[in-house]
Amino acid sequence: MRKVHVNLGEHAYDIEICAGLLDSVGAKVAALLPKAKRAVIISDTNVAPLYAQRLSESLAAAGLVNSTIVFEAGEGSKNLDTLSTVLEKIAETGMTRTDVLLTLGGGVVGDLGGFAAASFMRGIAFVQVPTSLLAQIDSSVGGKVAVDLKAGKNLAGAFHQPKAVFIDTDLLNTLPVHFLHDGLAEAIKHGAILDKPLFDFIAALKDDADLYANIEHVVAECVRIKARVVEEDEFDTGIRMLLNFGHTLGHAIEQYYGYSHFTHGEGVAIGMYEITKRTEALGITPVGCAEQIKNVLQKFNLPIDAGVDKSLLIETMAHDKKKNGSKISLVLLEEMGKATYRKIDFAEIGKYYLE
Repeated sequence: MRKVHVNLGEHAYDIEICAGLLDSVGAKVAALLPKAKRAVIISDTNVAPLYAQRLSESLAAAGLVNSTIVFEAGEGSKNLDTLSTVLEKIAETGMTRTDVLLTLGGGVVGDLGGFAAASFMRGIAFVQVPTSLLAQIDSSVGGKVAVDLKAGKNLAGAFHQPKAVFIDTDLLNTLPVHFLHDGLAEAIKHGAILDKPLFDFIAALKDDADLYANIEHVVAECVRIKARVVEEDEFDTGIRMLLNFGHTLGHAIEQYYGYSHFTHGEGVAIGMYEITKRTEALGITPVGCAEQIKNVLQKFNLPIDAGVDKSLLIETMAHDKKKNGSKISLVLLEEMGKATYRKIDFAEIGKYYLE
């Protein structure tokens, strides 16, 4: 068992990381929230058939009456229509402000379910049980919950910290390899911007078998990094912005293809490589960093090119949530393991993406 504490004062919580943790979640939730009598599990059509029954039985054994709400898997469901449906179903269960919501799934489930928890009765307790590598190392930690609008990704949301995050690395055994790689892109990002030893560790992994053998270490290191960043900057106004490395172009790519061609991690992979190529050319980043990123991405079958003229993505970037007035914040590598963010006039953005 590995435990990481996120020190946020009255909103502090623990993240527990251990293979085989799922069946003990009910007892842990009951001990953490003794006033809770009812629980609602939010999941999707991919994860619920695999794990919802086990989580439900764990909650029931701990004395929590519970029900499960399932929505269609995929980024296309992360919208206000699905959120509205989920909220109505939560209300039908008889949930009160002392009860608890659990998100069981990947980043879409965590984001939408967390936003539902933030919205229902102006905020109820929720617990993250992430099942994808992307969710385990990144999106389940830090309290950023949201849905997408037609104008862009994650434009409607809130900051709502979970009461706990329970990470069972055994749940990754049923994750398609394609989505294991998707999550690994965020781990590579963590190392590139804040922890060169982590980047080097991932770069030295031989293959997927080696990754699985070391997955608890990778997850724990990423969670440790994310927790320290969130402690310093809970509301994403300073150092936490570094976690957006690769995301400006990545989000634009996802939206351009209607969230149906590239996954989030794949978009971030392309974004990291493309902006680092340009910052090397601009003399901001030492030559060779882009090649290091490219090599580790390609080893794990992650893309480095979106297959579309980047000038077509500039308009999409104008709706990015990191844009304030005429300025937008970009995250740039100063060297491997160290990054900075720079506010630029949006009119100059082409300099950082177009050759």
